[in-house]
Amino acid sequence: MSALLLNLDFGKPPPKKALEGNAKHRNFVKKRRLLERRGVLNKKNQPPSNVPKLHSEPPKKGETPQMDDTLKIPPPPKKKTAASSGGSEQSLDKKASVPWLTPAPSQKAGSAVAKVDLLEEFQSALPKIKSHPARHQKKDPQKNPPQKNTPAHSENKFSGASQMLPRKMVAIDCEMVGTGPKGHVSSLARCSIINYNGDVLYDEYILPPCHIVDYRTRWSGIRKHHMVNATPFKIARGQILKILTGKIVVGHAIHNDFKALQYFHPKSLTRDTSHIPPLNRKADCPENATMSLKHLTKKLLNRDIQAGKSGHSSVEDAQATMELYKLVEVEWEQHLAQNPPKD
Repeated sequence: MSALLLNLDFGKPPPKKALEGNAKHRNFVKKRRLLERRGVLNKKNQPPSNVPKLHSEPPKKGETPQMDDTLKIPPPPKKKTAASSGGSEQSLDKKASVPWLTPAPSQKAGSAVAKVDLLEEFQSALPKIKSHPARHQKKDPQKNPPQKNTPAHSENKFSGASQMLPRKMVAIDCEMVGTGPKGHVSSLARCSIINYNGDVLYDEYILPPCHIVDYRTRWSGIRKHHMVNATPFKIARGQILKILTGKIVVGHAIHNDFKALQYFHPKSLTRDTSHIPPLNRKADCPENATMSLKHLTKKLLNRDIQAGKSGHSSVEDAQATMELYKLVEVEWEQHLAQNPPKD
């Protein structure tokens, strides 16, 4: 072991290959540091930024442009002309205000990254197309001031609403006969429905499902021969409900008609002329009193109905009911709009 230590010579120069390798490494390190100082190496290692910086300051004299996250492009040299200084300043201001019109100086094809940055800078400098202003116009409060709920305005509002009602308003009247024990059960034997103008929409004799004990001809006007070709109750009921559904139904003591039809109509769509206080006031009757259709028609329409011994006519009664309702339609619809009935 001691002999081996004595034979080692630390002062012996390294072999030629080792020296050459060290020189190559030193050259590599030197070039690498030079590239790092210039920023070329960092540019290769880091991905190019998506948002380039525009209008970067040109490098000073004696300095090399650094290839950082953004490519700094020197501005083109200004040409001096014989024109006045004021005109030249205006042209420069125009160019400065529209930077995308000024072509960028050509770049050497040594770096592919520089080309990409130039393209991104040019695209980002393009003007953005604005949407049409008419689509996003804000309402001018002065041009369209908010409407106040004055009495005149509310009257116009309700009168406009009442003009829409005729299309969905009908009047109904039914005539009954007696069935059951001693004829005490009222069964439907005739039904008439008219529209807002008084035109007949439906008028049929209806055969009750039970045996008729009392025809009540004095009031109903129904006789035995009317039942020969009468429509069965089940079929007639389906036809009638098809007309009434979704419409405002006017009638006098209309709950009796709905009971005979075995039907419930929403209160918000029901107008019963036997319980309309303004109608009673017009007839000089107590507001809460239930007045007969015959009395109201004579008093307000100056017409006689349900006269004679031949009985009532359901068409005539339905037409009289609609005419009475029209007398107080605006006032009563306004009242119902402010105090809607609960179903």
